[in-house]
Amino acid sequence: MGSGAGNLLKLIAQNFDILAGPVVSLAYPLYASIRAIETKSPVDDQQWLTYWVLYSMITLFELTFAKLIEWIPFWSYAKLIVTCWLVLPYFNGAAYVYERYVRPFYTGKQTINIWYVPRKKDVFSKPDDILAAAEKYIQEHGPDAFQEIIHRSDREVRHGGGSIFSEHEHVY
Repeated sequence: MGSGAGNLLKLIAQNFDILAGPVVSLAYPLYASIRAIETKSPVDDQQWLTYWVLYSMITLFELTFAKLIEWIPFWSYAKLIVTCWLVLPYFNGAAYVYERYVRPFYTGKQTINIWYVPRKKDVFSKPDDILAAAEKYIQEHGPDAFQEIIHRSDREVRHGGGSIFSEHEHVY
């Protein structure tokens, strides 16, 4: 029976990173996050939100470079040590990494939007654009034509109905 306990301890020692990893990186932070939600202090909320941001970044890194990481024999131990540094309140590693590296990246003056899709400019997006369009219409068609559009619009609003422009009139 003594050799069975010895084999169990040997198995635990050989697989310490596999056993301790989920406890350190998920179980304790989950428990601490729930406790932080229940307190009134924003400091612990920030600590655990920061941790989860960094944990997500580590997970994305691992998923992206999985084939490369599997060739690094000490990766699981290094990750466990870094995770302990991030999680344990004594070190406050999550706050350190966030304040020194992540926050400046996202709040810096240089921002890169990789999801930028130019939108079609709406002619009437700003009041200045509406005024410019009205002035252009008055220059091209005269103030009487503009006044007629305003009166037609007013009548349509009062009586309900279709377009303020006549069927054959095109205004750009």
